[in-house]
Amino acid sequence: MSEQKQTINALVVDDSAFMRNAIRSMLESDSGIRVMATGRNGLDAIKLAQQFQPDILTLDIEMPEMDGLTACRQIKRLCPQTRILMVSSLTTEGSHVTLQALRYGADDFIAKDQSQVSLDVKHIREDLLAKVHALVESKRNREAPKPHVTHEDHSTNITQILAKHPPRAILIGSSTGGPPVLEKLITALPANFPYPVLISQHMPATFTASLVERMDDMANVPVIHADKHMPMENGKVYLAQGGKHLRVRKTIGSSAIQIEVGTEPADALYKPSVDELFASGAKCFGSHVLSIVLTGMGCDGLEGGRKLHEAGAPMIAQDHDSCVVYGMPKAVTQAGLACASMNPDQIAQLLSNIRVRMSAA
Repeated sequence: MSEQKQTINALVVDDSAFMRNAIRSMLESDSGIRVMATGRNGLDAIKLAQQFQPDILTLDIEMPEMDGLTACRQIKRLCPQTRILMVSSLTTEGSHVTLQALRYGADDFIAKDQSQVSLDVKHIREDLLAKVHALVESKRNREAPKPHVTHEDHSTNITQILAKHPPRAILIGSSTGGPPVLEKLITALPANFPYPVLISQHMPATFTASLVERMDDMANVPVIHADKHMPMENGKVYLAQGGKHLRVRKTIGSSAIQIEVGTEPADALYKPSVDELFASGAKCFGSHVLSIVLTGMGCDGLEGGRKLHEAGAPMIAQDHDSCVVYGMPKAVTQAGLACASMNPDQIAQLLSNIRVRMSAA
């Protein structure tokens, strides 16, 4: 039996009987998923996780006796192979706590609109099943034996490429597992970082706003929730709003670059779309832009990455072992678009190095 067809063993923990039953029903609608047990609070979650050692656990945040945040930390310590999918409310408070859970080791989240839960559960089913399969498949692929591979230091090669094509901007695309990596990269930037950074991260608007607030508090550079008609300025970080695409465009009659935010194309699979950001970057900057594709499911960034590649712009992909889900980086790497695969620490160091290199040039 192939690993992809192995049954996925799951646990569901939520203090709401309605949500427990709804999530269980959604999971069991997929013949490849088996719900082994359900629980009502964080204490149940810890006990059941140790007992069943599931592939994945859905975990509510707000629960009596022990909340999901506390349980998450303990489960990651006691059952490190179990993937944790937080169930969060679409509120500012819910987004803050969810981002904290991701820092504690939760792998991803699904958001529920508490004002219309009965309707919302129908909308989250597709998202839930896709994330469960992606997270577990990624875990199993990481556990599978691999041939020995010699890891090369690509930083010198990338720096040489950037010396020939000095970047005017850094473009980053990320999805599942992205927020903690983004925090690592952005907080590592020095106060005199000379390039603008534009980021498309797949998250609802409430969550992108919380991520901006968090990073702006921690970073040495300003972090801004991108909005339409903003001028693109060096040394600033622009994060796309959830539900809207982020692009850059040249200002007519000027060399200035302007931020553009919008909902078209409305049928895009992801909003914000990494493809849209990358394609606009290729049009504006040609070869003078560095793109980075971080952890995430799917292949967003592949088509936009092709346009960057055609323009001669270098791209870095996050490496397999450091990704929560090796989907987006895998897509661009297999297509031959990435100059290098690096872990977050290496990428952070590279950004510092190219700052020094280009400043000295």
